[in-house]
Amino acid sequence: MASPLTCAQLLANLPAPPLATGTLRFGGVGDCDVYNIAAPFWFDGRLLLAGRVESRATEYSTLMLFERAADGVWHPCPEAPTFEALQDPCVAFVDGELVLGGVRYPVTLPSGQIGWRMDFYRGRRLDGLEHFLSGPDHMKDIRLAQRRDGRVTVFSRPHGAAEWRARIGLTTVDRLADLTAERIAEAPLLTTNFVPYEWGGANEAHLLPDGRFGVLGHIAWMEAGDIRHYYPMVFAVDPDTLATTPVRIIATRAQFPPGPAKRPDLVDVVFSGGLQRHWDGTATLFAGVSDAGAAWLTMPDPLLGL
Repeated sequence: MASPLTCAQLLANLPAPPLATGTLRFGGVGDCDVYNIAAPFWFDGRLLLAGRVESRATEYSTLMLFERAADGVWHPCPEAPTFEALQDPCVAFVDGELVLGGVRYPVTLPSGQIGWRMDFYRGRRLDGLEHFLSGPDHMKDIRLAQRRDGRVTVFSRPHGAAEWRARIGLTTVDRLADLTAERIAEAPLLTTNFVPYEWGGANEAHLLPDGRFGVLGHIAWMEAGDIRHYYPMVFAVDPDTLATTPVRIIATRAQFPPGPAKRPDLVDVVFSGGLQRHWDGTATLFAGVSDAGAAWLTMPDPLLGL
């Protein structure tokens, strides 16, 4: 199996410019930013979008669900709950239930240090979402996806040992009730996604016709001065054998509309949120940009041909 490529090597094979791109607009949040969104989804009779709502001067967030008004602006859904101290939402559906996750920060870990962990909620109605799972301490980017046989595949992202900052793990459980923090922490790691000193995670998984998952994720590296560079990427994985296709970067920050950044070290950051696949062979990527805004980009479907 071929060795993984560096971000610099992957950028040499960047796809053609996007077909269209734009910025999402939000109302009803005061002077807060909305970023690191998930893709819009239908639930309980509404088209909703989950986003991280946060003042530019802090990282204390509220996870909120938005509805789009006739003028195209997204406003908080009055019937939806809000989730204080949750960041970076993710969305999945398992047996018809919505599974909504987010990164809880700050939390006090058993060591006494301040860290984070992911919390997950499930339900069939907006007013019926209940907490059912907290992930391992100090782990972000846990993602769930249902297989054709009903089982649930889970992507983890533990911090790596030695030169690896973080890697992707994968495990499968028979049902949501079998999913625990311990099971997530013990997920076997994929070894072909990243080179040492670079890292990434899964952001969303799409079931492909052959039973594999097409994974939308991010790959990242850091230059001197802790300057971060994050890129949306895709790959396919067989959940039984853990065999993967090579990672492909599908966009860069420069391909989205210009906008502010939360800090100078976050200018070149795109955090993949979700991918809407269309009947005509295109797809729209929804993402957080520069930790200060949310944007979309339409391109040829990057999951075709994986």
